[in-house]
Amino acid sequence: MAQIPDYDNRRERVETMDDRRLCAQVVAEVKKAVVGKDEVVVKLLLAFLARGHVLLEDIPGVGKTTLALAFSKALGLSCRRVQFTPDVMPSDLTGFSIYNKATGEMEYQPGAVLCNLFLADELNRATSRTQSALLEAMEEGQVTVDGVSHPVPQPFLVIATQNPAGAAGTQLLPDSQLDRFTLRLSLGYPSPKDELELLRRRSAGPMLDRVEQVTDRAGLERLRQAVEAVHISDEVLDYMVRLVGATRRHPAIAQGGSPRATLAVAAVSRAAAFIRGRDYVLPDDVTELFRDTVAHRLILTDGRETGDPVGDVLASVRAPRLK
Repeated sequence: MAQIPDYDNRRERVETMDDRRLCAQVVAEVKKAVVGKDEVVVKLLLAFLARGHVLLEDIPGVGKTTLALAFSKALGLSCRRVQFTPDVMPSDLTGFSIYNKATGEMEYQPGAVLCNLFLADELNRATSRTQSALLEAMEEGQVTVDGVSHPVPQPFLVIATQNPAGAAGTQLLPDSQLDRFTLRLSLGYPSPKDELELLRRRSAGPMLDRVEQVTDRAGLERLRQAVEAVHISDEVLDYMVRLVGATRRHPAIAQGGSPRATLAVAAVSRAAAFIRGRDYVLPDDVTELFRDTVAHRLILTDGRETGDPVGDVLASVRAPRLK
């Protein structure tokens, strides 16, 4: 994944920055708290620009929560975090109504998802009922309590963390929920060099305290609108459709990508082209992000991945040659 060029940290007015520079400064601020995971940081920004949600799947202790909180600071977003356990109730997320004696009316008490960036920590430790409570907010931008719909603040982003399915006290997320996540990413262990740098930075104080706000909700919305204006030619659109369609015919895949997957591929490809300074999408933008966008949506024939079916799909579908 190509990186956004680094820029210096001279303080400038956000409104005078070009959009690409603003993206680069967001990445630079997040990297103050997250060491050695530049590619994951850039991909998470792409998901935000594409109006998507992200699933971070990894073992505990590799920095998933730090990554989410660093983005909330850099983007100037209100952030709430829920540590999921089996006793977290759907109403903890969506809110509830309570009787007000003074007014004689029921009043809505907002739940945890009424924020800009919701961090669902270890979502796969929650019950299926609680997991499903996120679906309406993620897909429709609202929650419904006692028959009344309440819009969530915009922008609304979900970063859910998930421990590997074999970890104690966890259960797989349902297919319907996995399909709502634009990207599935993994941080992995740091290299010895990066782990040493992590120790050095931590000894100087909390790393999140160094992250400064670069933009705000209005700035993020402006970037998103610019991303949506990026052009995708008919040839590249056809390439996306053929790639996702090939997942529906692969013998190792029982259930291929849905139309929602195709829409997600288009959205993140636009974002990738945007941060690279282009107003059009190339096939390379599609192929570089296809695995992160589609793999978690697939149901494999034998229930576990054998070989590399996504790699097979990328190898078997020819990319267009643009003039």
